[in-house]
Amino acid sequence: MRIENREALDKRRKEAKEAMKRPAHRILVCAGTGCLAGGSAKIYDRFSELAAGMDDVSVEFGAEIAHAKVKRSGCHGFCEMGPLVRIEPKNYLYVKVKEEDCDEIFEMSIKNDLPVERLLYEADGVKYETQEKIPFYEKQTRLVLKNCGHIDAENIDEYLAVGGYQALEKALFEMTPHAVVEEISESNLRGRGGGGFQTGYKWKQVARQKEADKYIVCNGDEGDPGAFMDRSVMEGDPHKMLEGMMIAGYAVGAQNGYIYVRAEYPLAISRLKLAIAQAEEAGLLGDRILGTDFSFQVHINRGAGAFVCGEGSALTASIEGERGMPRTKPPRTVEQGLFAKPTVLNNVETYANVPMIINEGAAWYRTIGTEGSPGTKAFALTGSVKNTGLIEVPMGTNLRKIVYDIGGGVKNDVPFKAVQIGGPSGGCLVTSNLEVALDFDSLKKLNAMIGSGGLVVMDENTCMVEVARFFMNFTQNESCGKCVPCREGTKRMLDILEDIVAGKGTKESLQTLEELGEAITNTALCGLGKSAALPVLSTLRNFREEYLDHVEGKRCKTGTCQALMQYKIKTDLCKGCSKCARNCPVSAINGKIKEPFVIDQELCIKCGSCLDNCPFGAIVKES
Repeated sequence: MRIENREALDKRRKEAKEAMKRPAHRILVCAGTGCLAGGSAKIYDRFSELAAGMDDVSVEFGAEIAHAKVKRSGCHGFCEMGPLVRIEPKNYLYVKVKEEDCDEIFEMSIKNDLPVERLLYEADGVKYETQEKIPFYEKQTRLVLKNCGHIDAENIDEYLAVGGYQALEKALFEMTPHAVVEEISESNLRGRGGGGFQTGYKWKQVARQKEADKYIVCNGDEGDPGAFMDRSVMEGDPHKMLEGMMIAGYAVGAQNGYIYVRAEYPLAISRLKLAIAQAEEAGLLGDRILGTDFSFQVHINRGAGAFVCGEGSALTASIEGERGMPRTKPPRTVEQGLFAKPTVLNNVETYANVPMIINEGAAWYRTIGTEGSPGTKAFALTGSVKNTGLIEVPMGTNLRKIVYDIGGGVKNDVPFKAVQIGGPSGGCLVTSNLEVALDFDSLKKLNAMIGSGGLVVMDENTCMVEVARFFMNFTQNESCGKCVPCREGTKRMLDILEDIVAGKGTKESLQTLEELGEAITNTALCGLGKSAALPVLSTLRNFREEYLDHVEGKRCKTGTCQALMQYKIKTDLCKGCSKCARNCPVSAINGKIKEPFVIDQELCIKCGSCLDNCPFGAIVKES
């Protein structure tokens, strides 16, 4: 039913709140991409069967079915422990749930309100019954991610029940467009997509343009390896992002919004489409919203997987049907963006911050985080850390708290080595940076950047030269090729890095890498090109000895670089059985039967066949 005014919206919200309170229990099965990949669809099916015929139980996960109310919840964030199941009102959180666990959960927690002990999260001998007490959650400040995993992502009424669209209502009926822009400016909300540009200033520039047609664009492309913050918001709380876009449209005088989502996010796209349809049907999106003169339409565009389309001008060109390539500036996007019209371009997380700023006020928002970087930041915590997943902390939180308090420390308690922050465009933070505040300004001093929010933890067994080669390979493959510094420079840097890990590098190679990196940083056309060399430059600065080991000592201490490894035969253990020689594909092993054999290092291709076939453990691999 279409909502025509504030009174009708208030009535719908009250009804939605009552509907959420009605069931005696709620079973929220994580339906984020990660848990779905882990088999949570089967868990949903089983809970649906068990819930059939019980009027006081609703199962949160999928579409409506005849015998039970079945809905969806978004990503809970604790990806390392998925599939996850949350039981309300007790707030039990069960980890690594399997289909065969559903009957026991139903019997114990739904019928008897008791926890299933063996499925609770345990750390250092302590079992945590409720989700909120688990250190992974307790030490976070979840504002943008507050609803993810706690409401049905496919039901607009559940978003309304937790305060959804209150900010839009407040903006339309209690604030002028100018007042909205001023509130966002006063909050000092900075873009969460990379560079940390001030959102309010961007909105001001668009609002003052004389053009009648203006656009709101949301960057949901998220191309960084290991990053999934925006995806989780689009999947788990899509209306929050839509509300932020609509408020932006009202503030600057735009009537159309475009969401640019990578095609590899099919679940996010389907939930966004459903959210848009539901908002249109409710009268919260479309013509004359809530009976006012404000109209706003939202369109979805699928990206083709080009990393460069994370850059503003390349993204807008892609929406227009052109090849996604950056252009020279000025004019900037705020003056001539989408369809050559003034455009506000922010990412998913930035828009998701807007509703709470309007609801709570800029002064409240600035009490969170740091003075220069207020609010929270969502990070994708991955790599060699015990608790991988999606986290949210106040800006300025140090790396030690994230890795050790929230992340639980490095896997297998191996010594910490570094964190790659900000994806391929970011930099490297090391042990001496564990106390550094993670905010835009502090990281800039270290020649690093938050980027979209990827955090890849690495331990002492990680080869930093290979890390640099990996990210340079990604960046070089994703270069659009428009400017020479990025197109040719990244290719040359990659060639040098591949030579180094192959044992062909020289000390002069390191100097060439630094010179190329500085040249690309200073002369590339777009922001992505200018940051392309950061992983190499930061690892060179922090781990130069490791590079020297590769080019001078021709060794990789971590044993990662296969070409720098040597297979040797221990003469005291070799029985001369010749099995290694008979299985060597390049005839690199020679000797006489019943006498120790020898490996010709010039011929050896490091395939490991000899190691696999030796029955006496006489062959060892040395770095």
